[in-house]
Amino acid sequence: MSRPTRHEARRRALELLYEADVLGRPLDAVLRAAHEGDDPPDPFTVSLVEGVAARRDELDRAIAAAARGWRLQRMPILDRNLLRLGLHEIAHEPDVPASVAIDEAVELARSLSTDDSGRFVNGVLGRLAREQGDGADDASDDVPAADDQGAAPRGADGPAST
Repeated sequence: MSRPTRHEARRRALELLYEADVLGRPLDAVLRAAHEGDDPPDPFTVSLVEGVAARRDELDRAIAAAARGWRLQRMPILDRNLLRLGLHEIAHEPDVPASVAIDEAVELARSLSTDDSGRFVNGVLGRLAREQGDGADDASDDVPAADDQGAAPRGADGPAST
């Protein structure tokens, strides 16, 4: 089997992060099960998942602060994990430019999540990249407002398709 593209590896990492979040399982257990399956993840996917797992609390704090008015637990599960993945790449993968990490996360949000997810992910990751001085000039700082309880937009419980 051929090696997946980085986009495919990111999507696979997102699927594993989503699985762990939905099932309430530790990321290392989900990753271990994936290795034992018929289609083990490639090294880039493993690196992304392990990076998010190792820094999840740090990533979540930064995301919660940047997503003003949004509670992390009320974000769509897919969006929350896209933000973790994107921020991990921005902050801890020096070979990945912030603009690439943001574009990849936005593309996945638009294809897999809600109508508003692309704009939401772009706004939060853009704000985080600028705070870190990574110059994501093309990213918007426009984060759609949550309702007064920090609830996610309609239809935001999971991916539109996987």
